[in-house]
Amino acid sequence: MFGPELSAFAARTLVVALITTVLSLAGCASTRLDAQWIDPQFKGHSLRGTKVFVVCEATDVAIKHVCQDQVASQLSAIGATPVKGPETDNSTPAPQPVADPYLPAAREAGAHAVLSTAVTPDATVVNPGPSIGFGVGGFGGGGGTYRSGGVGMSVPVGAGQVSTGYAANTTLTDVASGRLMWTAKAVTPPSKDINMQVADLTKAVLEGAKKEGFF
Repeated sequence: MFGPELSAFAARTLVVALITTVLSLAGCASTRLDAQWIDPQFKGHSLRGTKVFVVCEATDVAIKHVCQDQVASQLSAIGATPVKGPETDNSTPAPQPVADPYLPAAREAGAHAVLSTAVTPDATVVNPGPSIGFGVGGFGGGGGTYRSGGVGMSVPVGAGQVSTGYAANTTLTDVASGRLMWTAKAVTPPSKDINMQVADLTKAVLEGAKKEGFF
């Protein structure tokens, strides 16, 4: 369709269209609820107005506390009373959420459920430098350089950056019976803002629990 006579204007238009498409695709990534399961016997079992024992597991103590603070804040916002779990040695945190060890403390606190979340790295992206380049009409250039007869352009998407995505596996356990009522997994794309990632993850899982009628 295009030959050597392709005009500079048409070449620039094509490059801009390609860049826009690539950047749009890159921006589509967002925190999402990947999977969830509910015990049918507990569907619609409302915990609004009750105490919920909050536990978070993470390899980093800072992430553990951010997680517990976020879960507690969001539980309060949807009508439950959070009770934070005890301080634990995080040298070997559970890779998956656990509730059984906390059931005695939850009963003593008068909680109706244990909400346990394990935050773990999900993916890592390393951007060593510019990674998108276009050359049209047989010519090329760097940093947006234009040469007669062609267009060369590169689009930096990160330089020297390491970003990590995280996953949150969450369980909701009935204190009275010790049975698992509901569980879900959320994932967030790589980012350098871990606090925001944890906030998005906890919001996603609690929104899932809310839709199932627990809050």
